[in-house]
Amino acid sequence: MPIIKIIVCCLIGYLLGNFSPAYLFGRLKGYDIRKEGSGNVGATNAFLLVGKHAFFITAALDILKAFAAWKICELLFPALRLAGPLGGAACVIGHMYPALLGFHGGKGLASLGGVALAWHWQWFFILLGAAIVIAFATRYVCLVAPVMSVVIPGCYYWDTRLLAGAAVLLVPAVPIFIKHRENFLRIREGTEMRTDFIWNKEGELKRIGKWNEKTQNQLKKRN
Repeated sequence: MPIIKIIVCCLIGYLLGNFSPAYLFGRLKGYDIRKEGSGNVGATNAFLLVGKHAFFITAALDILKAFAAWKICELLFPALRLAGPLGGAACVIGHMYPALLGFHGGKGLASLGGVALAWHWQWFFILLGAAIVIAFATRYVCLVAPVMSVVIPGCYYWDTRLLAGAAVLLVPAVPIFIKHRENFLRIREGTEMRTDFIWNKEGELKRIGKWNEKTQNQLKKRN
């Protein structure tokens, strides 16, 4: 029955989304990443607290898990046109609200990338370029995920004309916008971390009032 296939796809995607490399990196360093830095269980916080290697590995694995969710569901149910979008969308939600981590996860950007990659590798690189432009033009990485959560379903529909699939891919946009509410407020207040942190972490942390002895010790420990 189609409903059973839909449920299985959602479960596969959600469970894969629960895998959190950022959390594992934090544990290897002796702390819970949910309680340190920005509190976000994703690649950006891994970069702040652990370093560049953790950022790239975390981002790659978060992309891979959404890619895998889409492809596994397609392989299991080739006749179900929504199999890939269902698995991918559920993975993004599982990444943001993982039951294994008390529903405290990341904000979905890298997993959105995995969805785009699974759908079409050329679109992935087009959207990656657009994401980089948005991040550096606005100076806020936090704006990329909300924008992409709407752009990806739109591009998917434009390319495939599968309205139901685009609607499924649009579902994670709601929790993504909810997850970013505090970021939007901090932008308005001038206390949101800007892309400058990539080359000037100390300066950015001081600008937003997060530079203290604990932060200094964390960065020393990371290095």
